[in-house]
Amino acid sequence: MIQQPDIMKIRTAALVLGVIFLLLGLSGFVSGITFIPGVTDSPTSAYPGPGYGYLFGIFPTNYFHNAIGILVGLWGLAAFTSIGGAIAFHQIFTVIYGAQAILGLFPFTKTLFGMMPLYGSNVLLSLLTAGIAYYYGFVKPGLLTKGTGLTANASK
Repeated sequence: MIQQPDIMKIRTAALVLGVIFLLLGLSGFVSGITFIPGVTDSPTSAYPGPGYGYLFGIFPTNYFHNAIGILVGLWGLAAFTSIGGAIAFHQIFTVIYGAQAILGLFPFTKTLFGMMPLYGSNVLLSLLTAGIAYYYGFVKPGLLTKGTGLTANASK
């Protein structure tokens, strides 16, 4: 039988990632914690654009990046409602943010098609969160079903 505490861990991880990205996305719109290059003592970028700045002076961001963070955060909150949704959230999150982290490692891909910064601390954050999502999306569901013959999907 699939253990309820283990299912709640997968769902809670989706909730935590959702809250983190929702807060990061919303924080990016607060001018007091988003430092603008050239105005404050923060690193500069070759790709300044609308709403460009450094969130907490660490993470390069812009309006588009903030909006994506809010959408991913809301998606994580919605995924918390079911085990199947949480697993799907983690799996898709792993692919998207893993690819973003890999792209950020190459010097010639400093942005995602000129729309979103992919360098600096964003690479580390993407890698860390993709690793967490990988565990809860691919490893943990496999551990739940090992030896039981059941799937982690609630519909079966």
